[in-house]
Amino acid sequence: MYIVKILNLLLIISVIFSSTFLASDKINSDSQSDEWISIWDGETLDGWRASENPESFSVEDGKIVVDGPRGHLFYEGPVADGGDFLNFEFQAEVYTYPNANSGVFFHTKFQDEGWPQHGYEAQVNATHRDPRKTGSLYAVKDVMDIAPHEDNEWFTYYIKVNGKDITFKVNGETVLEFTEPEDREGTIRLSRGTIALQAHDPDSRIYFRNLNVRILPD
Repeated sequence: MYIVKILNLLLIISVIFSSTFLASDKINSDSQSDEWISIWDGETLDGWRASENPESFSVEDGKIVVDGPRGHLFYEGPVADGGDFLNFEFQAEVYTYPNANSGVFFHTKFQDEGWPQHGYEAQVNATHRDPRKTGSLYAVKDVMDIAPHEDNEWFTYYIKVNGKDITFKVNGETVLEFTEPEDREGTIRLSRGTIALQAHDPDSRIYFRNLNVRILPD
């Protein structure tokens, strides 16, 4: 009888332990699915490839410095198999100097020169002469004339792609929502692909730091 009681007690303990372990494992799994992942190491340009004018991109004091003639810096690191993003969230801190113009391309792919011909551009511009300001889905749905941030200060830029829906936020405030029509043609559209930072012209100086993504379900 004593042995039977011991065995029953061990069985109860085993069931409790197994249930706790499974619950803990589920929590960890759910947590990982919501995790923000860094796509920049904060020190080098490893995992990124520059086109056209690579000298337009450098690293200084924990930030990517964009300053020089036209070029684009494409993510090719380990996240999402080298930047093959479909549904995702992207967030970075950005700093613009007066009269600076830049952009964050997404669902794009590397090309040696020229303006990217695949994917969309999230415009970065507070006071450049181009009237399309930060928060614009460039030349598709634009924020005109007045930017949602100031020059000479850091702001948070958030980009989300989920199915056909695109959302931009600046400092936590939604500045653009766009649903791509099913019949949109050409290469300036959603498909899948990487992220690229733009050097627009020699008079534009911009900083990026804390670049992170979160992968969403397909």
